[in-house]
Amino acid sequence: ETQTSSEMVMVIGMAMTLIIYMFLMLYGGQVMSSVMQEKTNRIVEVMVSSVKPFELMIGKITSIGLVGLTQLGIWILFIIGIFLSAGAIFSFSGGMDTANIEKMGAMQEIQNMLGSINLTQLLICFVLFFIGGYILYASLFAAIGSAVDNESDTQQFMVPITFIIIFALYAGIFSAENPDGPLAMWCSMIPFTSPIVMMVRIPFGVSTWELIVSMIILYGSAIGLAWVAGRIYRVGILMYGK
Repeated sequence: ETQTSSEMVMVIGMAMTLIIYMFLMLYGGQVMSSVMQEKTNRIVEVMVSSVKPFELMIGKITSIGLVGLTQLGIWILFIIGIFLSAGAIFSFSGGMDTANIEKMGAMQEIQNMLGSINLTQLLICFVLFFIGGYILYASLFAAIGSAVDNESDTQQFMVPITFIIIFALYAGIFSAENPDGPLAMWCSMIPFTSPIVMMVRIPFGVSTWELIVSMIILYGSAIGLAWVAGRIYRVGILMYGK
């Protein structure tokens, strides 16, 4: 027998979705700011004399992405540590009065509910979709940073990307109510929305073929977009003014 809770599954899915949304915006923006800063200071002119522009862009995206994965790892370990510590405190708090029995029962119920979710699959998919989504959006941000000269010019290019990410977030919120509906299904396959929407659906249970197809489309699109962004980056970093 297994014990599940639709509310807990929804909370876990929404938490994963919000974390990916926040990190895509945060670290994608860092890539764009770094590219624009190097271009404004003309440091990039010296750097491209020693390394190819595409390699420079990929190195920047990779290094900032590893910072994001490191922070995610710290958060995951911190949350696991808090959960284990709380269980130990309730177990060894002493006495078997009514309050302690109720606390231990609540903790046991939460553990049973979490045990019904495949946490290993959830964490692996979370990392894979985060990496794919980050490469996709970071390539766009790098292309934008190389094509402008100042921060005010980035706003007109940022609007479409911001709109897509916000749409993906709202699609994820609505998908939590109907994780097998057509909106959730199609947004899980579109590479610009799949990293956010799919993380809502996975805790409810997603078929293996949907996960595989979604990842293939996501990583194929990310690689193709990185190649296109590299072409823009190669030309844009050495262009100034009108």
